[in-house]
Amino acid sequence: MRLDRPRPTPIVAAMNDKSPDTNAQEPDARPQVGASVIAGYLKLLPNSPGVYRMLDTAGDVIYVGKARSLKARVSNYARISGHTNRISRMITATAAMEFVSVKTEAEALLLEANLIKRFRPRFNVLMRDDKSFPYILIARDHEAAQVTKHRGARSRKGDYFGPFASAGAVNRTITMLQRAFLLRTCSNSVYDTRTRPCLLYQIKRCSAPCTGEITREEYDKLVDESVRFLRGESQNVREMYQRLMTQASDDLDFEAAAKFRNRLWALAHVTADQAINPEGVEEADVFAAHQDGGQTCIQVFFFRTGQNWGNRAYYPKADRSLPVDEVLDSFIAQFYDDKPIPRLILLSHEIPNRALLIEALSTKAERKVDIRVPSRGTKSGLVDHALANAREALGRKLAETSSQSRLLEGIAERFQLPVVPRRIEVFDNSHISGTNAVGAMIVAGPEGFVKGQYRKFNIKSPDIAPGDDYAMMREVLTRRFKRMMELPTTVSAEPETSTGDDPAIIDDREFPSTPDVVLIDGGAGQLAVAEQVFADLGVTGVQLIGVAKGPDRDAGREHFHIPGQPRSTMLEARDPVLYFIQRLRDEAHRFAIGTHRAKRSKALSANPLDDIDGIGPTRKRALLNHFGSAKAVSRAGIEDLKAVNGVSEEMAQKIYDYFHERAG
Repeated sequence: MRLDRPRPTPIVAAMNDKSPDTNAQEPDARPQVGASVIAGYLKLLPNSPGVYRMLDTAGDVIYVGKARSLKARVSNYARISGHTNRISRMITATAAMEFVSVKTEAEALLLEANLIKRFRPRFNVLMRDDKSFPYILIARDHEAAQVTKHRGARSRKGDYFGPFASAGAVNRTITMLQRAFLLRTCSNSVYDTRTRPCLLYQIKRCSAPCTGEITREEYDKLVDESVRFLRGESQNVREMYQRLMTQASDDLDFEAAAKFRNRLWALAHVTADQAINPEGVEEADVFAAHQDGGQTCIQVFFFRTGQNWGNRAYYPKADRSLPVDEVLDSFIAQFYDDKPIPRLILLSHEIPNRALLIEALSTKAERKVDIRVPSRGTKSGLVDHALANAREALGRKLAETSSQSRLLEGIAERFQLPVVPRRIEVFDNSHISGTNAVGAMIVAGPEGFVKGQYRKFNIKSPDIAPGDDYAMMREVLTRRFKRMMELPTTVSAEPETSTGDDPAIIDDREFPSTPDVVLIDGGAGQLAVAEQVFADLGVTGVQLIGVAKGPDRDAGREHFHIPGQPRSTMLEARDPVLYFIQRLRDEAHRFAIGTHRAKRSKALSANPLDDIDGIGPTRKRALLNHFGSAKAVSRAGIEDLKAVNGVSEEMAQKIYDYFHERAG
């Protein structure tokens, strides 16, 4: 059951009619917030399951919750006292509520997880890393099956195996499958155009069905054997190869015996590469959570067909006051919102909604799902192993965060900033003599690089002269900060009663969209451009710093240009803050150059034939095979074009006109 876009029931419409209309208030009037606003909804709420959303004065969702009885749950929020600090702050910020009634509490749990992932409210436990997991696909949409890595919707015909924790785990397994079963990994288009075996055949990692080095029947057998292996029948596959190797040896067919021996070696390497292969655990996900220093790490291990297919560490955003079992409870519901659910889920902690979660996940998977907290045996060992990994990962994370915080404090101290920066943006440009010019912005914060906030800018202005770095920087900064001035900051407003010293309140703030510090890769000239852009747009409260390389472009001799200071400054050669700024600048270089190379590569591979209406892959291939290049096609006459197989007189005229109109 997928509840992506719940349609409001009549109760939602009724609640919205009662919601405070902030637009209709006088400019000086303050919007109504708090328990009194919440209490106004009680009269129309039913004693049935549902999901509720709390909204602040800006209309943003700040909390999503589920309830067995909407009326009972909301009445608790209407009380003035008896709440934790987190709930009190949430109530104080609430200006309106929205409701969706559902049939069962299990349905409410699934809908709650879906809405949390969509709205990302600041008072909920949030799953920060929600990338899709890679799978291995044995694609059967071609006469010769292909083994490949797959993400996304399962639209291709074939057998899917996973999830794997990372692309690296998939790649390693595919490599082993190539060695053991000699399956092809090339694309269908490459397969169809091969005239002789490729290098993979020479190094014994493909059986080359493309050129008939193996019969179709024999290749299909290899495919079936690989599928059996991935389904957990590795012992049966090994016994079969051992039997075939012995038979070939007895028949004095030593070449075939060596072939089966090599496959046995590859299979042994595959199974040995799995860190843990537990007995009696065919299909399970293991969740282990550890809390320390106000943060939580959740390690997830994936076991399929009795093999360990990797693990991944998550650091969900949660209030410091929430115990580990509540964080784990909310995390699991969000985790399976868009992922396949195994038959068994093992946990390190008992969670409050275990029975409800079993019901909800079983309903969604349309089969029985079991959730356990093992206390002994093999399964307990798996959980202990995952918990040890969670503990170690969180220790490393806290050490990195502490170091990062000290470096940010160092920047505030060295450059005499009024506050420790929480968001630093670094800008750089990349081009070759003005061609394929791009601008890049990287972002860093208290937890390191925030890659989800990186931005790239294709230089669009036709008035910029090739190689004019100042004009490029002006365009990039203008586009970035013009948009920033149009959008509200994502930093949550703190309640009036807050002193600002509560660590829980500090952690509840979203990562800001407005930078505290902007580093410009360049000297006084680049900095002057940035100052002019800020003055034109009215940007204030952002510290600009220009970072210029030393006289010989040596790292460690950077000069820092600050607006209002007539002379540049330098930092001590061994200052950790200097190394940190160098790292920021190098990351901006890396991102800018990578973006430029991708754009240049795309431009190099572009073919003018792609722009001609009616030229598809078949005609394009025929033209290139006939003339040798797109440039030769552009010089061809109409009669020459008509000589190409598949090109009619009308199409030949269209191709001729396209190139000659361009030339004119």
